[in-house]
Amino acid sequence: MSYHRVVSDFTGELQRSIPGLLISQETFRRHLEEAHAAGFELASIGDAVDVMNGRRVAKKDLCVVTFDDGYRDVYRYAYPVLKEMGVPAITYLPTAFISTDKRFNHDRLFHLLRRVQERRFRPFYDSLPAPALQLLGPILSGQKTVSASLDDFIGEHPTRVLTEIIDALEQQLGGGADLVPEQGDVMNWDEVRRMARDGFEFGAHTLGHTVLTLEPQEVVEREILESKRAIEREVGITVRDFAYCNGWYSDEVIRVLSANGFRSGVTTEDMPNRIGGDPFTLKRKVLWENFSLGMLGDYSSALTGCQLDDCFGVLGMSSPVPGKRPHFISAPTVGNQLSSAPVRVGPKPATSNEIVVGPESATTIQEAP
Repeated sequence: MSYHRVVSDFTGELQRSIPGLLISQETFRRHLEEAHAAGFELASIGDAVDVMNGRRVAKKDLCVVTFDDGYRDVYRYAYPVLKEMGVPAITYLPTAFISTDKRFNHDRLFHLLRRVQERRFRPFYDSLPAPALQLLGPILSGQKTVSASLDDFIGEHPTRVLTEIIDALEQQLGGGADLVPEQGDVMNWDEVRRMARDGFEFGAHTLGHTVLTLEPQEVVEREILESKRAIEREVGITVRDFAYCNGWYSDEVIRVLSANGFRSGVTTEDMPNRIGGDPFTLKRKVLWENFSLGMLGDYSSALTGCQLDDCFGVLGMSSPVPGKRPHFISAPTVGNQLSSAPVRVGPKPATSNEIVVGPESATTIQEAP
């Protein structure tokens, strides 16, 4: 199970934050109770990997609780519940944000886009980075919600593009403190160490919350290794587990993890994990408040049980989005010109505007629908 933010006032927070990141403390507690009642063993990530690899035999199906991003809400509202109930969990940290006042690009963009809507502001596209139209167009035309357009956009554009759009939008909106979200603060190292002393685990999640399949090899290696080293230095633990930002991974990213002492990588592919499966493509169910709301708008134990048992997947009512992606890197120079074509690492034949780089024998990459 994957979570992001556990909050005390879901309805209030819903007015200013990305909805799919939120779950109330009470619903979170009930999820843990439902998992236990359904017969799951609430286990650590290490125990789960040992069972998958055949090093341990489990008498029950395992349920592992994970958190991405290191939001301070997890420390405030999830940590006490986990500690009280004796449930293990792992939190994946983008270490460049820990002990800072910085906010994630997805939270900053969501906040800015809501400001654009509230002010009925019409952006000057000529002074925005070209990809901004792909983000703003569907929102301002009413084709997509802010959350949906943002989710699609972040998965297709590197961190550099996101920060360029943030800077340009802030300038067009006139600047000011109200353009930076108050919510979405992250833990500091003292809070991380306090949780670690109580037995809770931590994994790496890059330095800057970077979608690695959109970055060149040197960036991939730096984001993975420096985030691992930062946690080990600050907390005094060995980091062996990793979460892919946006849930996206490639053979190249897995190679870097495997070569540098990691034992697992978690995706956001909503499918069960099986004994003998690949520990670097662990599947997770990303949960938020509304996944447990019944037809009358209140909490539904039956619906939560169906989510935990993957009933909708078994019945073919859900379509998990694959996390394995082609690995795009910076385009090479052609003569004295920088090629505008994206470069795909992998075996798939090139289309008219793609350059293929990599061995013919590479594993076939599954495309998203």
